[in-house]
Amino acid sequence: MTRSVLRRLLDGVERVGNAVPHPATLFIGLSVLVVALSAILAWLGVTVLHPGTGDPVAVVNLLSAASLRRLAFEVVPNFTGFAPLGPVLVSLLGLSVAERSGLLGAVVRVIVETTPARLLTMAVVFAGANAHTAGDVGYVLLLPLAAAMFHGVGRHPVAGLAAAFAGVSGGFAANLLLSPTDLVLAGLTQESARLVDASYVVAPTASYWFLAASVGLVTLVGTVVTERVVEPRLGRYTGRVEAPASAALTAEERRGLRSAGLVVLVLALFVVWGVAPTDGFLRDPEKPGVLGSVLVRGLVALLFIFGVLPGVAYGIAAGTIRRDADVYRGMQQSMETVAGYLVVVFFIAQFVALLSWSNLAIVAGVRGAAFLRALDLGPIPLLIMLVFVTAAVDLILGSASAKWAMLAPVLVPMFMLLGYSPELTQTAYRVGDSLTNIITPLASNFPLVLMFLQRYDEKAGIGTLTALMLPYSLANAVCWTAMLVAWVWVGLATGPGAPLFLR
Repeated sequence: MTRSVLRRLLDGVERVGNAVPHPATLFIGLSVLVVALSAILAWLGVTVLHPGTGDPVAVVNLLSAASLRRLAFEVVPNFTGFAPLGPVLVSLLGLSVAERSGLLGAVVRVIVETTPARLLTMAVVFAGANAHTAGDVGYVLLLPLAAAMFHGVGRHPVAGLAAAFAGVSGGFAANLLLSPTDLVLAGLTQESARLVDASYVVAPTASYWFLAASVGLVTLVGTVVTERVVEPRLGRYTGRVEAPASAALTAEERRGLRSAGLVVLVLALFVVWGVAPTDGFLRDPEKPGVLGSVLVRGLVALLFIFGVLPGVAYGIAAGTIRRDADVYRGMQQSMETVAGYLVVVFFIAQFVALLSWSNLAIVAGVRGAAFLRALDLGPIPLLIMLVFVTAAVDLILGSASAKWAMLAPVLVPMFMLLGYSPELTQTAYRVGDSLTNIITPLASNFPLVLMFLQRYDEKAGIGTLTALMLPYSLANAVCWTAMLVAWVWVGLATGPGAPLFLR
């Protein structure tokens, strides 16, 4: 059979993607490039005027003896002081307890299983769009569960799989709850913003208002595409897999959920008690207002507590945690899964440090801002350009943090010099980073989803899954970008205390 144009295109993308080295190697190469460029541009005497101080900024030669000594002394501080590292590790320690105890999985099942049949699609997509706090639990639990539930009510199981995948991965940025990704990207954005303004602070909630509102959009788009496009194309399921009975929560799991819910309620009341009064004990007298409180500035600690305590309560009541060692074993297993992340972060931290020392980022930002200012495109075309450039890069490099680690040091200063806030730039990136997750075979979870698909269609391949998910990708590209444009046009903040433009 002659391969379709789409399949040939995907084959080409796969070949190019396979040629991309490991992210750690990629950042080693970028670091070497920065060192080489710094030597060449320093020799050429390249300088710009700092937009904030008006002082001349020259490119620093990183091949000099002084720079090499600096790298030798600061390679460890570069790593241990890298902004995203600590928050990610601490929050994952807490969330790992909730995940390993079974709490997060039970919560997802409750959302899906207690929903009326007519709202099943919407519930699946909605649950997927909010599964990111639980890491990969949306992939490993929600996708097969959604397929089984669709099959159980007489609908095509692959449609359920597609709806869940559209929420989990196609709506990756959308979330009503903050996730470790928010912490990582905010840290990278802050590091990049400080190349221009050394005191600039980017909160993990920088994009929260927009991304929380995006849950509704992603849910609506996913529901319409599933029921109007994907399901009619699939037709009636005639495969060999029999429809399973829906697995209800056990008495132990329900008891665990009640215990966890009580703990969450107590913790929530504790936080409100400490933040709501103007003199609340969780407020900082030197930084008045909610934005200066523990609720925002101590969010990492709160994520840790809201993961550990409800997780332990659930585990004890449900019988999944029988002794203290079970809690720490869950934390240990979580740390084992981030070992690869730590390796990559080491090289990312060195790359960011070298870029900062060389002044290449500020030089590129000033020159790039001058070029874009000359084009006089305005904020809307620039944001649209950023969204689709990010989506294109995502076809090759799936990691949200790895992409932003490369793009942020250039894009954030550049947009700051044009008057656009780091928060707005990050928000536009988050939209673009979600659009092509579900159609690229290079995504880390793509093989897992393909395996689930092949349970119901043994002949399914990469092209099958990509063709299945392409309507979601295209619909999100149009609707989500339009929402971003409307958001900026109306002048709404992307998050608490996050401006759209710099004064």
